[in-house]
Amino acid sequence: MRICFVVSGLFLALLCLAAYAQKEFREYPGVEYENFPLPPDYRDKTEFTRARLIYPSVRYGWRRFNSWTIDYPRSDRHLLAGIRRLTRIDTRSVEQPVNPDDGDDIFNWPFLYAVEVGHWDLTDAQCGKIREFLLRGGFLMVDDFHGTQEWDVFIASMSRILPEHPIVELDNKDPIFHTLYDLDERFQVAGAQYFDSGKTYEKDGYEPRWRGIYDDKGRVMVAICHNMDLGDAWEWSDDPRYPEKWASLAYRIGVNYLIYDMTH
Repeated sequence: MRICFVVSGLFLALLCLAAYAQKEFREYPGVEYENFPLPPDYRDKTEFTRARLIYPSVRYGWRRFNSWTIDYPRSDRHLLAGIRRLTRIDTRSVEQPVNPDDGDDIFNWPFLYAVEVGHWDLTDAQCGKIREFLLRGGFLMVDDFHGTQEWDVFIASMSRILPEHPIVELDNKDPIFHTLYDLDERFQVAGAQYFDSGKTYEKDGYEPRWRGIYDDKGRVMVAICHNMDLGDAWEWSDDPRYPEKWASLAYRIGVNYLIYDMTH
């Protein structure tokens, strides 16, 4: 019993130290949103914060496109509100943008989300920092990239992060699909481009692929959502034009991945 109290005390102390080390909330102008209204409780101390990866993008002509800010911050805050309603996780109402170049800050945030990774262009130092984050027990979810060309761009950096760990298709029986919701029946979740195109896919990304990278102990450390746009589903979930079935699946996937990260 005494050992249990000591272990519990040490665990709480580590949590307090991690919370102290975390940087204050910060936000940046996004490609689609600037001065997005902050929730009234955004400064509250909570048990969990979801981080969004800041990364350099591939160059388009004479400029770089800040693709890491796509759907930001509306998508993040809609998802976090959904997590609060659908679970008992005391999550912060706002996201945390995290830069792998910013010292050791990345190690303070267990769940890292990266969007539009078909446009990222990581440096060797950033690859090394993300690799260490994952091998220490961190979890990375990537989303909203489509087709073979964007896959190749994603792989160009991902293969430098974890060259010895293969990318595999996630089996329907994997616990990541059954932490809270049973997600055996999944389908393509389209982005908001559907409003104009009427298509569920982009480029040649006709089939949704749920892939992942496992660590040596069988834990999914990278969850890869290819040929789908869960970020848009969260972002537009309050718009009557966006189909409810896509939004519902996107929220269930987001919740499952988060709980998986916290329990594995």
